[in-house]
Formats: sequence, structure tokens, C-alpha cells
Amino acid sequence: MGTKRTRQFRQVGRAKQQRQTRSNNWLETVRFMGFSVLWFAFSSLTGVAVGVILGLMAAKPNAELEQNPGAIAQRHSESGNPSERSSAPESPSSQPNPGSHSPSTVHRSDQEPLLVATPPSSALPAFVATALPQANGRPRIYPQPEPAEEWTCEVVVIGGSLGGVAAASHAMQGGAQTCLIEVTPWFGGQISSQGVSAIDESWLVIDTNHISPSWGNLLQHIRDMEYTLPQWAGGSTHFIEDINSCWVGQLCFPPQVGAQVALERLQEAAIASPDSRWATKTAFKGADFDASGQEITAIHAVRRVPRQDDYVPKGNLWQELPTWYSWSDDADFEKIPLRLVPPPGESMVVIDATDTGELVAWAKIPHRQGSESRQITGEPNAPTRSNPQCTQAFTFPFALAIHDDQQASLDSLKSVDSEYNVREHFREYSLKQFPMFSGRSFFNYRRMISVIKNSATHGTPIPGDVALVNWNPGNDWNWMNPPLILTEDRLVASRQYTNWMGGISVTALRHGESHALLFARWLIETQTQPGLPLSLWTGADAPMGTESGLSMVPYFREGRRILGRSAYGQDDFMISEFDIRWGFSGYRDMRETSVAIAHYDVDIHGCRYRNWEEPWEAASAPTHESNVRPIHIPVESLVPQGVNNMLVGGKALAVTHIVNAVTRVHSGEWAIGGASGAIAAWLTTEAPPELELSEIVEQGYMPELKRYLQEQGLQTDW
Repeated sequence: MGTKRTRQFRQVGRAKQQRQTRSNNWLETVRFMGFSVLWFAFSSLTGVAVGVILGLMAAKPNAELEQNPGAIAQRHSESGNPSERSSAPESPSSQPNPGSHSPSTVHRSDQEPLLVATPPSSALPAFVATALPQANGRPRIYPQPEPAEEWTCEVVVIGGSLGGVAAASHAMQGGAQTCLIEVTPWFGGQISSQGVSAIDESWLVIDTNHISPSWGNLLQHIRDMEYTLPQWAGGSTHFIEDINSCWVGQLCFPPQVGAQVALERLQEAAIASPDSRWATKTAFKGADFDASGQEITAIHAVRRVPRQDDYVPKGNLWQELPTWYSWSDDADFEKIPLRLVPPPGESMVVIDATDTGELVAWAKIPHRQGSESRQITGEPNAPTRSNPQCTQAFTFPFALAIHDDQQASLDSLKSVDSEYNVREHFREYSLKQFPMFSGRSFFNYRRMISVIKNSATHGTPIPGDVALVNWNPGNDWNWMNPPLILTEDRLVASRQYTNWMGGISVTALRHGESHALLFARWLIETQTQPGLPLSLWTGADAPMGTESGLSMVPYFREGRRILGRSAYGQDDFMISEFDIRWGFSGYRDMRETSVAIAHYDVDIHGCRYRNWEEPWEAASAPTHESNVRPIHIPVESLVPQGVNNMLVGGKALAVTHIVNAVTRVHSGEWAIGGASGAIAAWLTTEAPPELELSEIVEQGYMPELKRYLQEQGLQTDW
């Protein structure tokens, strides 16, 4: 069926749904008014003191975040004290609350300082009204400026991660009018702004040539890109294929190349959908839902425009993050509020492709985060207790060059500020059993520039060579003091449900940045050899494109993960360890509804507390890829509970903490994102007009959908 004809039919189905929604509007209004009356009655009965306190909170705007975003974090001091744990028993039948599923919440005394979003400056009624959720149960954006721009979108992709680029490009390839927003200055996520431009791949996939045309084309695009070496490395121009020599995988390259390839993929795909739009430097701020709370009707965002043409990201995200998400203009940026809406009379499909699940968290979509206990998932290698703080370690990669910079970078690194003693950081660093330069070396592990391209496993690097450093006992930051991903109680306390500020801890970011920079210092001080001087490559022309030399944002290995709807005999569907390990009983064959394939080691970069208190990590779960089945990712893992027009396009899919360790790598994320984008395009241009995402399987449309995905170059079966 043609695109225009299908959209006309879809309008008929939407009109029917809208009539049903309007018939319930009066009930929603009455319920909300009743809730408000009860709230005010309670406030009156509790006495004048409560009213005075709330009135003062409402009357005195907290300008710290909008005017001085680093002030609160700078005053914070970590205590490192042991946690006080809930002793409530867990139950395998526990049902998730409307937000995160945290059967055994960990309460710590060294929590993230509250980056409090600006509260209303009027009287008590205004404060109470904005503190309450909307009548449909979804959060309320406040303050909410009038949009300066409104974009029309059939598909909205939130997050230009690697999965987000795959989602947007495949949605456009299918002819859907697509809008993509990304908070950093670069599209590409892992291959660009996160600095992990060294492709981790399954050797089984490579050896058996189970590489989808979509993924294979992306890799070839990278190999065919040209890159000009810096003057101190010769200044010549080469194809990436001719300077790539690393042994973590088959392809390592500078992150700027990944950013350029990501942009070119979008530009090529937009030929089939010329009205599509995208923007970097654009932060997600919230969403509008219909009266039922089950359909997203608009996405709100804020775009920042640098005041200086030569602006370079600082590479200190803990300081930059609040500015990036603020509605307000500042010394560096002019801010432009955006509103993304569907065409008149139609619906749109929204894809959360952020690495931390920002829409999932803000909209209170049922999800889990951190490690789940064996009682919850039944997984043999799960811990005995859940810990929602225990997400995988995050990393700020950097570029280490064999270049004599006259100790300029080392002198700068010696002035790095850290809240922990430098010696405490240094104790964590190790090259393990690997040599620094010769043979199968640390330097060659992710060598992104090899001037003469000698052997990755036997060749010794030479001056001009550059390594991308993303190393487990090095710049990984796995300390949960505080945890990176804010739990629901911290989101409530910081009022991020009214003014979303990214949902992650600036203090954790600061610790991770200090740890990475000090690792660079440690490497330069301890590993430099005669004829092989080391330096940290920084600045606008450096691989990370930042003043500090760190990646613009960290490599997020794990964020929030949705709970899927009832499927495969499970009420709250998630792919589990049983489904991915050879020899485990309880395996569920999901090939019938598979829309993507993933395969890799179970590679968990674990969590810990500073004082070595029990972290409740799945420490026994890691295993080699030979023990891992090819994972068939079913469509059910991309569809959340409670929202009818939303998909997941990245790490936030319905998997357990253990399975995330497989699906998080480059090829898996691309496959998941590509599937979500193609599904969105199919719904928009090909599917029957009244078909909802959750009805694809039960209505018998999987064979048709699979054919469509395969026509787009995506792999659905092994």
C-alpha cells in the first residue's frame, strides 16, 4: 500500500481512538480535581508550618542550576560510609511500580547532591499544581517555555547514539518523515562522542559471516573514509583501512571519523525522506501524552547554539551537563525550545535510543536498573540480592599518542583535581599481564592510528601512532559512591520529573573524569620508554574533539531497561540468562518473533563500593562467547508497557543485567536500533492503519514484518 494512502487510512483509525479518548476526558478531569481538593485539604489540616515551608519554596526560585550549574556539585563532599540496606524479602512474583522495579533498594548516605530544577516563583497553589502529575499519570513539565520551533515527525528518535543513528537511517530509508535529536555535538554514540571507536565484534559472527548488509555497509563506510594525520605524525592523508591496526577487533579509527560517517549515513537515508530533520546539541526535556497516558503526542527538547563559532566542548561533562539541559540562555549558548509533533490528525512512533533510557525514566515507564536477584529472574548466575545502583562501569576514553609534547600534557595532568587522594586512584591502575608496546600489547589493543600499519599482534608501534584507551583496570569507573544512573527517589528529590536534567549523577561523572585523566598521567609517568614518548592528545583537532582530551560523554555500558509486556510465558518479559547460554534448561526459542540478532561474550564490567562493601553484582556470570547462543531479539523486547506508540532503539530493551553485557556492544546496538527504525517505518507506511505495536504478533503480521526488515538489509534469523 502506498505511503499517502496508508496515512489516510491511519487517520480513520486514529479518529476512532480519539473519540474513545474524548469520552473519558471528563472522568480524568474529575479525578484530577478531586486529587487537588484532597491535597489542599491535607495542607490545611497539617497547619500553618507546612504551608509556610511550601510557600517559601515556591516564592524563592532556586537559581543555582540555571545560573551556576556547578555550584551544588562543587560543595558536595563524599563520605564513603557503608550503606543501610532494606531487609524486606524479595518475591519472584513482585510487580513493578509505575517507575523503576527495585525490589531491594539500597539507601546510601553519600548520595548525589540535588541539582534542583528551578521551582515556580508564584504562590503555593502554583507549586502544588506543578508538583502533582497530570491527570493521565504522566509527569508534568514545568517550567515549559513556548517552543521557538515545531517539527513535524512521523517517527521521532530520541538520542543519536549508534542505535539512534541506525533507527533514524532505517526509518528514513523506509520513507517515514523522521526527526532525530542528540544531546552531544556528534552523532554516533559509541563510535564518536563516547570515544569507543574500536569495534568489539563476535568472532563467531565474523567466522560464519553472519553480518547483516546494514552493519557491513557501515563498517565498509568507515574503512573507506580518509583521515589526515597531524603534522607531528607526518601530516599525510590516508584511508582508515590503511592506518587501522588493533587487535581488540578488526577495525579501530579516530572518533571524528565515526561522527562524520554517522552524519553521512543520515544524509544518504534522507534521500528517501527529504522532509526529515535532525539536530545535535539538543537535549530531551519531556513529552506530552494523550488523556489515557498511553500515547505520546509530542516530544519537548532544547537546542543550544554556541555563541562562538570556534566553541570547543570542554570534555568535563560533570560541569557541562546542567548547561546542556537548561532551558535558559547562558554565556556560551543561546537556547531554542523545540516541540516535535505528528502530522495533523495522525500519530507518530517514538523511539528511545538514549543509552541511559531517558524517556523511559522521565515518563515512568516500567523498567529495571542495576542487577536483579536470583529470586527475581531465576538466573543461575544472578546475585542473591538486587541492587538498582549496580549498573556496569562507565568509561571516559582518551587518545594516548607516541609524541614528544615537551611534557605539556603531563604538566597539565599533574594539576587534575580529585576528591579522592591521587594514590587511591593510582592503586587501581594496572596493565595486567600485557606489555606496554611490544607484541600483543596494551598500546596496540585499540591502536586507532598506525603510521606504517605493522602487525596488530606482533608489531611495535612507532612515533606518530595513537592508541584509544578504554581499559578495565584503568579508566573504567565502577565505584557506586554515588551511582551514575539516578534511581526514582533521586529523580523525585531533584525535581527532574518537571524539569529533566539528564537523569545521571554529576558527582559520579566528576569521579570518572578524574580517574581517566589520572590514568593518562600514570601511563605517561610509568610507561614512557626511550624513543617512545607518551602524551595525551587534546583540543579541537584531537580524536575526542575536547579541551580535556576525554570523550564528550562516557561510554555508557548500561542504563535503564524496560519491562516488556506479557510474552513467552512471562508477565514482565525480559530476555534472560536462560535464553542466551548453551546448556541451560529453560531456554525459550524466540526465532518466530525475532527482529534482530546479537552475539558476544557475557562481558560484565562490574560495580563496587569504595569500602568494598558487597555490591550484589552478577560476578559469576561472565563467560566466553563460545558459551553464548546467537541471541534472537524478539519484537516483544522493544515494546514497553503502558505506551502504545513507543519502541526502544538501543540499550534500554527488555533484557536482564546479565544479558545487557552481550547486547550492549556495537553490532548489537546497531541491530536493535535498525530494527526499531524499520519497524516504525513499516507501521507508518505499510501496516494496516489501526495496527498497534503490541498487536503485531497476535494479529499475525510477523512474516510480513520480517520480510520488510530483511529488504532493508537487517538480519532477523541466524
